[in-house]
Amino acid sequence: MQFHAERSSRQPGCLALAARLLPDYGHRLLGYDEDPVPDFWIYFALCASAFLAGAVNAIAGGGTLLTFPALLAITAPVMANGTSTIALLPGSLASAGAYRKDIQHPPRLLRWLAAPSLIGGLIGTLLVTRTEERYFAALIPWLILGATILLMLQPVIGRYVRGHAGGDAGEESVLPRKRLFALACAQLAVSIYGGYFGAGIGILMLSSLAFMGLRNLHEMNALKTLLAVGINGAAAVLFVLEKKVQWGYAAPMAVAAIAGGYLGARFSLRFPPAAVRKVVLAIGFVLSGYYLYRQYGG
Repeated sequence: MQFHAERSSRQPGCLALAARLLPDYGHRLLGYDEDPVPDFWIYFALCASAFLAGAVNAIAGGGTLLTFPALLAITAPVMANGTSTIALLPGSLASAGAYRKDIQHPPRLLRWLAAPSLIGGLIGTLLVTRTEERYFAALIPWLILGATILLMLQPVIGRYVRGHAGGDAGEESVLPRKRLFALACAQLAVSIYGGYFGAGIGILMLSSLAFMGLRNLHEMNALKTLLAVGINGAAAVLFVLEKKVQWGYAAPMAVAAIAGGYLGARFSLRFPPAAVRKVVLAIGFVLSGYYLYRQYGG
């Protein structure tokens, strides 16, 4: 149950900060009918989440599980989704640049998968921006839970991929057309989800590439990274056109995410991916449990 009251300018600053940082429109729970103008501490909290998300993405993945809930605490669900996508996009572009040499190998496979990625990203984003926001809000606990489970399965999927990986960079070009068509359909489904929410698409793409018979691990990582840029890029364009981005938050968060990604990659050996993943998993399960309780038991 949410309580509405007149906003008071005399409310202590610590309560104002807590109100904005509590999930599920916490500012209303502490007496705010409307969110006041963000101050330094709000920017600090959001940039901290983006910095950590950039570092986490560079080490283990799952950064959206940090930025999206942080934004959801102070803005509407779809707006939080769009702003989070914009904030983390530069990190994806940087990762794609790092894989540019590996990406040059499979033009045929890339042609099969590029269009489904762009189209699926657009469809997913249209679904989240053109339907009533209450539908997306109702799915938030399940989306966070699903993304957390995907992150939990990442080591298992990684072992499967490595166990079936080979070194032939040209073998993807001889995949039969039926398998390429099936892979394109799978990529379309992943991309629709990616445009709608996005967390965990890298794991899904790596799985589908491996299950369809691709064996070159470097090629798969390169393709996964480039296709993710296509999905997120298409989603970002639509979020901007649909005016579902709060640039006052997105711009500083993007800078923080780039810094976090750089430092995360630079010092990744000091932070084992398994340990980082466990922290993100704990956050994801706690948040999904909280939102499920708020939706069904509160």
